[in-house]
Amino acid sequence: MEEIKESTPEMVKPNNEVVVDIDHISKSFGEKDVLKDINLQLKRGENIVVLGKSGQGKSVTIQCIVGLLTPDSGTVKVFGEDVAQMDDEKLKELRTKVGFLFQSGALYDSMTVRENLEFPLTRILKITDQAELDKRVEEALDGVGLIDAIDKLPSDLSGGMRKRAGLARTMIVRPEIMLYDEPTTGLDPITSREISELILSMQKKNKTSAIIITHDMECAKITADRVVIMNEGTYIAEGTFDELKNSDEELIRSFFNQTT
Repeated sequence: MEEIKESTPEMVKPNNEVVVDIDHISKSFGEKDVLKDINLQLKRGENIVVLGKSGQGKSVTIQCIVGLLTPDSGTVKVFGEDVAQMDDEKLKELRTKVGFLFQSGALYDSMTVRENLEFPLTRILKITDQAELDKRVEEALDGVGLIDAIDKLPSDLSGGMRKRAGLARTMIVRPEIMLYDEPTTGLDPITSREISELILSMQKKNKTSAIIITHDMECAKITADRVVIMNEGTYIAEGTFDELKNSDEELIRSFFNQTT
């Protein structure tokens, strides 16, 4: 494995176009109120990191963005359109523009890395030309440093390599928005840093906007333009990483105790 350089890729400067607008959404499961009047705007080219303890509703929020869950109240608009009002065809179109990287990477175990990456190209983009498929797959894997693993099965890959393959498969359809659910969970510190820097590289190269859910303070520090802290189902603070880390409020500072 190559030595990790101390420098990180240059941050992409966001503009003022709002690509995700979460407006006063609430969501309950039975008696448990998971989201309580949540508001958040993601701007084009921006990386937002959401911090919070387990069970706080962080993953529920991003599932509402792609229509996997529907809020009980409030609205989620993506590119100006209300997700809850979309029919199946509109949702399919939305999900070609919004990439969702699950904690596990969500690779198909029976498929090689190549076949995993071809799958969204053939199913979503309807590409049938093998030369075009090969070109797209090889470019995507080269971008995450996995070209040598193109014909391996997921079971032959390390945890970090599976994360990279999952990222390549998500990015191969060239989404405008990325949603990352704990992208560095279960990885050693060096590999976690590599994945975090890769997220930043993807933002710069593809001009993506992203919401990154993580417990990893190093990942948050590397990737975030803005950090939002969730506690007991609501957002209690937002700002830059350094602003929140040095907050006057002890509760907010407590989320940063695991970083230097």
